[in-house]
Amino acid sequence: MEVELTARGLRVSNPDASGCCDAASVPSDVITCRPRPDDGGRLWFWTSWNEPIAEADRVVDATTFVLGYLAERGESGR
Repeated sequence: MEVELTARGLRVSNPDASGCCDAASVPSDVITCRPRPDDGGRLWFWTSWNEPIAEADRVVDATTFVLGYLAERGESGR
């Protein structure tokens, strides 16, 4: 995986995903950290499509989640 801190959040990409042939088709996502209103405003990591990943203090869980879904996206060609 490649990771880059951007103004929008942490961009994580899987350049080694099978079937990916150029930078535009590499499975990636921008991860943000912000309050989750339905959890008392506690900080959570979120996908770019507003799916909660894990609480901010659960970095290993968040990493496992992101690695898993970027690997799946690469395998399925999404």
